[in-house]
Amino acid sequence: MNKTRLLHGLVAATVTPFDESGDLDLARVGPMVDFLIASGVSGLYVCGSTGEGVSLDQQERKEAAAAFVKAAAGRVPVVVQVGHNSLRAAADLAAHAEAAGAAAVSATCPSYFPVRTVRALTASMREIAAAAARTPFYYYHIPALTGSDVDMLQFLREAGEQLPNLRGLKFTAPTAYHFQECLELDAGRFEVLWGVDEMLLSALAVGCYGAVGSTYNIAAPLHRRLIAAFERGDLAAARQCQAQVLAFLRVLTSMPYHAALRETLALLGQPCGTSRLPNLGLSPEQRQHLRTALEALGFFSWVKP
Repeated sequence: MNKTRLLHGLVAATVTPFDESGDLDLARVGPMVDFLIASGVSGLYVCGSTGEGVSLDQQERKEAAAAFVKAAAGRVPVVVQVGHNSLRAAADLAAHAEAAGAAAVSATCPSYFPVRTVRALTASMREIAAAAARTPFYYYHIPALTGSDVDMLQFLREAGEQLPNLRGLKFTAPTAYHFQECLELDAGRFEVLWGVDEMLLSALAVGCYGAVGSTYNIAAPLHRRLIAAFERGDLAAARQCQAQVLAFLRVLTSMPYHAALRETLALLGQPCGTSRLPNLGLSPEQRQHLRTALEALGFFSWVKP
């Protein structure tokens, strides 16, 4: 078992700040990182789904990655997500992340041409991981977006023999039983991070020690209370916290989610612009509804440190 985990606790899948023109607003990265660390996150996952990494061009992804690494300044590990339909482009991003000082590199698989087999997935991830050979690598399993639902247990077994720097997975699928199998493989050889915020309590029940998610940008204190309640055996309190997470997520997912998350961050004092197409922004009416609905829930008291 790996006793020195690089990633644990709550790892925020960070938003990439944009200005009013939709360009990168790197000046916002530092204040956002300070806010996230103060809220209790123990790591940052950059340019993933929440960060709309696939909507950034190659240079923008490099600039965003470097900005987050610089802002974190070693206080928490920064993981840079480099997945791309072009494996050569992904490898270039991986090499840049390593040179910039990222603590780890992560990648989704190509998605336009479906990855159907463990062999194809392993070969694809080997090209990316080899470009940052001195840096821990985590595969990002998110079948709802990539269309690839390869068996992660078999992938870890095969890729573990071929990728010397494979550290683990970001597991974003609702199959907690499969997540548990991956956690327990070879007496905990790999770090497996949970990626479904709506089911954090379920993941804790099967051994979760770390999770990566978008809602940790806006509600890390609430999730920390959930974890603390679970650890002291107060399941009623843990369920109440999970129910509060579900309640505010129902509000956010009733409108364009990425834009709603960004607007919620702005309401918490961290303006970061709106989303890029194809993710839609919010109308003025939606912005007002979001604020009103969150206030009615008591959200802003739930997420106080």
